[in-house]
Amino acid sequence: MRIWGKVIKNNRILKDIVVENTEDDTRTHKVFDAIENMSYEFDLSKPIWLDATVSEFKRHGKCRFHADNFIDSIDFDYLEIEVLEED
Repeated sequence: MRIWGKVIKNNRILKDIVVENTEDDTRTHKVFDAIENMSYEFDLSKPIWLDATVSEFKRHGKCRFHADNFIDSIDFDYLEIEVLEED
């Protein structure tokens, strides 16, 4: 599985990373692992999955984490994750 994470501000990508996970694990664990890696690389707290975020991710394989998804204040508009490739 490959997941692309992007930090967006003013419709521009400030930072991005593609996380690849080839382990034999569930889709959910792979997504959570990717977000943990992105949070570390971008020096962010891990975002909180709200019901709307989960619903968006299930429907589109893509979602955005806005300021209300983070405990700490953020200096960007949102973090977007997108599934590029599934196993």
